[in-house]
Amino acid sequence: MLLGLILIAGLWAGLQNSLAGGGSFVTLPALILAGMSPLAANITSTVALFPAQITAGLAGRKFVTGAGNLPFWGLFVVSLVGGALGGLLLLNTPSSVFSHLVPWLVLFATMAFAWGSFSRKPSVAKVHLGPVGAATSQFIIAIYGGYFGGGIGILMMAALAMAGLPTRNAGATKNALGGIINMAAVALFVISPELHWKEAIILSIGAIIGGLMGSLALQRVNERVLRIAIVGIGIALTIGLFAKPI
Repeated sequence: MLLGLILIAGLWAGLQNSLAGGGSFVTLPALILAGMSPLAANITSTVALFPAQITAGLAGRKFVTGAGNLPFWGLFVVSLVGGALGGLLLLNTPSSVFSHLVPWLVLFATMAFAWGSFSRKPSVAKVHLGPVGAATSQFIIAIYGGYFGGGIGILMMAALAMAGLPTRNAGATKNALGGIINMAAVALFVISPELHWKEAIILSIGAIIGGLMGSLALQRVNERVLRIAIVGIGIALTIGLFAKPI
């Protein structure tokens, strides 16, 4: 029964991560319900969702691009370094303190994404973040992603929108960068005794299927509808987290 719940949680998380982010808010409660500690659930979720992130990133690679006049390789480097730092931080400090900040981060990210998506005139390709701003924001997000990761997709969508990327490109780039961030963290987590391999494999299978479904939808859905859906997900996540923090 619990393994079936984990499979469904993986499917849902993979679909949600591919479209907007926040999938770990589905997987963490499911793994905790299965009997894991929050730390073990966090590590297991990160490892399990990693293959789906890579799959989703490859599926949408034609939409992946740089941001804020910063080429994609620059985003790649800061994401890899930041993810490694965040992973080391998680393995050496308790995650409870940082988890209390998550509702506020998701609230801020949702507001920033809504502003970046709906306040700009479609005919004006105005960039709010330059290369330094894009690199700095991605580096901070990457540290957070390697450490905890809840709402990381929402945060990246907000930053990429403020750097001037259209929603479709921001979604695909977010998927690719999410995989890069977790690449560094997963390299550290696979040797952790807190990792539950059986649950991670089941969760990963569902997430890969959901991620592929989301990548296909990302290429076909109307951009305005996608923006509205992402803001809606962000609002729902914020309300849920303030009501019952992880």
